[in-house]
Order: sequence, then C-alpha cells, then structure tokens
Amino acid sequence: MMQQQNASQSAVNSRRSLSNAPEFPVAMFSFLLHFVWEFLQVPTYAGMAEMAHWQGIKLCTSATIGDVGFTLTAFWSASLIARTRGWIGSEAMPPIIVFLGTGIVLTVGFEFYYTQVTQRWTYSDLMPLVPPFGTGLSPLLQWMAIPLLVLWLSDRHLRGIRHVQATP
Repeated sequence: MMQQQNASQSAVNSRRSLSNAPEFPVAMFSFLLHFVWEFLQVPTYAGMAEMAHWQGIKLCTSATIGDVGFTLTAFWSASLIARTRGWIGSEAMPPIIVFLGTGIVLTVGFEFYYTQVTQRWTYSDLMPLVPPFGTGLSPLLQWMAIPLLVLWLSDRHLRGIRHVQATP
C-alpha cells in the first residue's frame, strides 16, 4: 500500500515539475496558436486550398510542429541572454528581443530555403512578399504576433502555478 502511495505521489510530482518548466506552456501555447494560424494562411500558399482535406491537416500539423521547434529554440536563445529559463514575465527587454529576433531570423531563413532553393512550397498570388528575400508577409506577421501572445499566456500560466503552490 505504501509503495502505491509513493508511486502515486511521484507521478503527481513529475506532472507538477513538467508544468512548472517554462518550456511546457511555451510549447503548448505555441502549438495551439500556430496551429490556428497555419490553417488561416492556407490560401496564401499555392495549392493548399485545393489539397485533399487530410493532406492539408497533416501538412499544417507538420508546419505547426516546426513552429514549436522554432519557438523553443527562440526561448532557449533568450534564456542564454537572460542567464535563466525563468525570464518570462520579467521586465527585461533583451530576452524578449532575442526571442522575437530568433523566430524572425529562423522564419526568413526557412521560408527562403523552401521557396527559393528547394521550392518545396510556393506562395499564391494572395501572399504579399517582403524584400529583400521575398519572404511572405503572413509568416513574418505570424512570428511577430504569436510569440508575444505565447509569452503573455505563458506568463499568466506560470504565475498561476506559483500562486497555487504558494497557497497553503
């Protein structure tokens, strides 16, 4: 009986430590917000609107997983600058700038590579292009708006956890 209680408590503590990690809300909110954005920008990519339903879902899900990878890379880059993974919610601007800048640089680089070098995808006529690399406006806006929402939501989540843990 005592072993069951210990195993049960260990599982609870494991879940708590996972949800306490700043990467958890960053990844979860990033997935949810980028997933919606990927579907909203479908008309701006050639052939996406005409694609078979399941193929479109798989492609948007794959792109979203890549977006989460970008977000975590940006988070860890900002953490290096802040010298802590607990920088979300602080008043310091450098980590926020690094977070946004890393995501934008990754976006421009990957969009250029996949649209110009490998031509894995192309933009439709609905996509405005931003010089100098011809990056689509939609992915750039995605990496300006969503990361700020991810930070705000993650801060609220982490503050809520700290409040609950501080309550006796």
